[in-house]
Amino acid sequence: MGTLEVVTDQKSVCGEGPVWDRQTNSIYWIDIVTGDIHRYQGGARDLVTLNVGQKIGAIAQCRSGHLVAAIKTGLSFIDFDNKSHWPINDPEADIPGNRFNDGKCDPSGRFWAGTMDDGHGLKAMGSLYTLERDLMVKKKQTGLTIPNGLVWDADKKTFYHIDTPTRKVMAFDYDDHNGEISNPREIISIPQGEGAPDGMAIDDEGMLWIAHWDGWKVSRWCPDTGSQLDGISLPVARVTSCTFGKKDLGDLYITTAKVGLSDEELLKQPLAGSLFVIKDSGYKGLPANTFDNRGAAMELLTGWRSF
Repeated sequence: MGTLEVVTDQKSVCGEGPVWDRQTNSIYWIDIVTGDIHRYQGGARDLVTLNVGQKIGAIAQCRSGHLVAAIKTGLSFIDFDNKSHWPINDPEADIPGNRFNDGKCDPSGRFWAGTMDDGHGLKAMGSLYTLERDLMVKKKQTGLTIPNGLVWDADKKTFYHIDTPTRKVMAFDYDDHNGEISNPREIISIPQGEGAPDGMAIDDEGMLWIAHWDGWKVSRWCPDTGSQLDGISLPVARVTSCTFGKKDLGDLYITTAKVGLSDEELLKQPLAGSLFVIKDSGYKGLPANTFDNRGAAMELLTGWRSF
């Protein structure tokens, strides 16, 4: 396994949602608090940042090359290079105290994103939604607190999800044809004292990689046995998410946060908020799913708004 490295000098307040872009060999990640979307392509001057002017919970790639995003005011398409967006739908316009949190695309090209209370995240006010390929929005779950860690297995039969305060990873039967989920069951429980499960990734062996908020690590788990197989320590406490990158998907990228840390804690964790990478990690990921926006030809969408 390679050594842990810092990718850039940029430090996020709450770094999250890393996405590897296979077309440009670049890594995207976000800062929930500041509303920044970062893209890094590997050179000293290759960090580009777009600020969306509000909190952002998740991004995913579209087949068109655009991004689909879950921001405070709802779901939007984003043209990163032209610094513009096209609002799609705000399913919780009537719940101003909520915001979007984690989100990803499923194997058939739907975008899934969860919402949460924008206060301290302690109220079960959140729901899980899908943005369908025809841009309709469907509600999949309710009563969530901090929805996180959405992944699907390579067989397209199982969906994994985390509601962070429960400290559990749940598995669901998943129907790729219609996006329905059923038969929820607990498969992993994170022990007390090891932080809370946050973002999650899956590798090509079907093993789950979990970021530990206030746990100083990412860990690898077997979903069939619920046992931990590996763990990687980090020099920061608030580890938020991870994904695999590089052409062979052998590099492991890890986002972290510094939000809520005291001055004393920040002195002890000067790299808090950094994006880390373990090059040639010894494992390989699955390609990120993309949003199938063929039902919404981007060139026909009028009313794009500048940031």
